[in-house]
Amino acid sequence: MTERVWPEVYKKLGVSPIINAQSWVTALGGSIMGPEVRQAMDDAANAFIDIKKLNLAAGEVVARSCGAERGLVTAGCSAAQVLMVAACMTGQSESNVEQLPDTTGMKNEVILFKGQRNRYDKAFVTAGATLVEYGSVDSVTTDDLEAAINENTACIAYVVAPFVPAGIGLGETIRVAHEHGVPVIVDAAAEVPPRSNLSKFHNMGADMVAFSGGKGIGGPQSAGVLAGKAELMEAVVMNSLNLDSSVAGIGRPMKVSKENIVGMVTALQLFTDSDEAAELAGWHSKAEFVAERLTGIAGLRVVIEDDPAERQGPQPVLYFDDNFDGPSIDEIKQQLEDGDPGIYVGGGGSRAEINIVMVNVQDGEEIIIAERLNEILRS
Repeated sequence: MTERVWPEVYKKLGVSPIINAQSWVTALGGSIMGPEVRQAMDDAANAFIDIKKLNLAAGEVVARSCGAERGLVTAGCSAAQVLMVAACMTGQSESNVEQLPDTTGMKNEVILFKGQRNRYDKAFVTAGATLVEYGSVDSVTTDDLEAAINENTACIAYVVAPFVPAGIGLGETIRVAHEHGVPVIVDAAAEVPPRSNLSKFHNMGADMVAFSGGKGIGGPQSAGVLAGKAELMEAVVMNSLNLDSSVAGIGRPMKVSKENIVGMVTALQLFTDSDEAAELAGWHSKAEFVAERLTGIAGLRVVIEDDPAERQGPQPVLYFDDNFDGPSIDEIKQQLEDGDPGIYVGGGGSRAEINIVMVNVQDGEEIIIAERLNEILRS
C-alpha cells in the first residue's frame, strides 16, 4: 500500500485527517473532489463574471443532466429544500418574495409523511412554512394524505434516503398531489449514484428534485443541484437571486460563489460521463477484502449488502449474535475513531450493526480498516 500523504494545511491547524468509511456525510467533509473539479474552481477564481448569466448557463447543464425543464446550482441540498418551499408559497409574485418569511395571504403548509420526519426537515419551514404530518411511522394510507390536503397546502414534500420508509410511495404521492393541483418536491440528497436517479424522479412526475452536490456527484460540499418544472424554478430563482430588482429573497444568505458554480457543473458533467460499473466494481472489491479478513470470529456475521434502498453501494455489514464475546458496537466504533488515523464507520440507525461504506474509502485504506477491526474484534 502506498503511504497516504496528509495535507499540510491540516497539520498547521492541528487537525488530523481521518479514514471515512461512513459515507458522504457532511460531518466528515462530504466527498473528495477530483483534480478536474479543483482546477475548474481555480480557473473560475481568476476572473470576474456576470453571476446571473453564469447561474443561468450552469442551470442549463443541471437541467440537461436531470432531464428537467430548468435547473440551478444551490448552496447545498438544504438550501434547495428552503428554495423549493419558498417557490411553492410565493409563486412568481415579487411582493410575496419580498414578504417572506411572513407568509400572510399565501398557502403555507408543507405536508410530509410522519415516517419521513428527520433532523434535516427544518429546511422545509425555514422560509416561514408550517409542517403538517400525515399517517404514522408504521402505518399510512392514501386516505391519510388526502385528508391532510387543504386550501393552505403549498406543496407535499417527499424524502428519499437510506433507512427512510417510503410511505405510500413517491408515484402514489405524486398522483394524489396532482389530482389536487399541489406540487411535489423531493429531497434526494444522497440518492446518486445510481446516475439514473438524476432523472428518475422527474420522469415520475415530481415537480422539483434536490440533490447534494458534494456527495456522490463529487462536487464542492457546499453546493447542490435543484431541477424541476420551469414555472416553479423561475420562482426558485426569484427567491434565490432576483438580480434584476431590488427584492432580496429568502435565499440571499444561500448565495453560491462563482467557483462553486463552476466546480459543481464540472463535477456533474464528469459524473454523468464516468463509468458507473467500474465505480461499483471498485467498491465491491474493497468490501470483499474487508469481509474476507473478518471471517472466523465467533458471534460475528459479515454480509456484503448492496440494496440501494438502504445501502450506498456495496458494503460489509457486521452483525453481532448473542454469543459474540467482545466490545459493544459503541466501544468498537470509539476504538476505531481513537486510532491513528481515526476510522469512522456507519451504523444502521436503530439496528445493531456496523456498516463499512466504501464510497469514500481511498485505495489502500481498506487494508487499514481490516487490520484495525481484526485487532479490536479478535482481542
